[in-house]
Amino acid sequence: MSFRAPRPVVSLSGGHFLIDCYSSMFGAFLPFLHQQLDLSLAEAGILGGVLSFSSAFMQPVYGYLADRLRKPVFTALGPGLAGIFISALGLAPNFWALLVMVILGGAGISAFHPQAASMVSESSGRRKGFHMSVFVTTGMLGFALGPVYITTVIALVGLGSSLWAGVPGVAMSLYLIRYGPTPSRVAALHHRTLLSRLLEQRKPLLILYLLVVIRGTIQVIFVAFLPLYLTLHGYGESRAALVLSLFLLAGGSAGFLGGLMSDRFGGKSILALSMFGCLPLLLAFLWSQGPISIVLCILGGGVLLSTSPVNVVMAQQIVPEATSTISALLMGFAWGVGGLLLPVVGFVSQTVGLQMSMTVIVLLALPGFVLALKLPPGLGRGGLNSPW
Repeated sequence: MSFRAPRPVVSLSGGHFLIDCYSSMFGAFLPFLHQQLDLSLAEAGILGGVLSFSSAFMQPVYGYLADRLRKPVFTALGPGLAGIFISALGLAPNFWALLVMVILGGAGISAFHPQAASMVSESSGRRKGFHMSVFVTTGMLGFALGPVYITTVIALVGLGSSLWAGVPGVAMSLYLIRYGPTPSRVAALHHRTLLSRLLEQRKPLLILYLLVVIRGTIQVIFVAFLPLYLTLHGYGESRAALVLSLFLLAGGSAGFLGGLMSDRFGGKSILALSMFGCLPLLLAFLWSQGPISIVLCILGGGVLLSTSPVNVVMAQQIVPEATSTISALLMGFAWGVGGLLLPVVGFVSQTVGLQMSMTVIVLLALPGFVLALKLPPGLGRGGLNSPW
């Protein structure tokens, strides 16, 4: 089996690495902003929820526009927009400035994902699981390194100069404008035809959607609150950011394996094992202490995030006529629903504590396991058409 990827997959994966690097910086910024601006847990939750809305809920809009316009503007401008405004969080003088920055930075994140995932699928032939795993894994690696990257920049130049972290994103946008791939020239899908296809395939799409909501909810809570949770339990900011990076790095590595395994065995087994396996690991992390607790956290992240490419490939096979839109629904909108719980967790945690709030969120994996068992075994395997 060859492990070479087509040039469009490589360039878009590079953009995904950076875009997700910026999208994971918010959690690492929080301890610094909490100290400098005296942010409350509730305000932190609101900012996280707004970022999730801007970066995730708007993805179906960009996905639909990408399917209609067939222009690469969304992938080309996304990394630069995200890089500038997310990196500038350290310059914000107050909560309201932070709010504007997360909205604009989230727009860059949101614009990039659906069109990039669609173009990866178009370039993948029958090895969709493998090439999507490359794309998703590089994003997860960026997601993993984002907290360490921004804390390193802050340590070197100070919180007030954090904007320097945006330089790679701007450079990537310039590269994609000049050398990046363009969408294939296919007939634009009318919105009525799209709605008809979504309704026709509502059963498998609903199951996949709910699974991504569950996984995304657990993921977004950990990404936003794990550094703060650890600092409240005695860890320094840099060590807390490192643990978050290892959590996401384990997820990226497991996601690559998950994509390969789905090509061979189908997505149902991978999804069920992920939901069933992450539950005891993450619960044990929250209710233990010391080095073993950190190990459990990292292992739980790997098991939880192993299905990231699997969900996307399965959904694209169900509705192949609108891969940008369907990618947005699974990668962005469903993940954004989980982000809506960030303000709730922030408010509730002020009463019951982060430990109890995060425990309740992790328990969502149990209904996720039940849902995964309702999927057919063939969907998601080797680029085959949907068996539904």
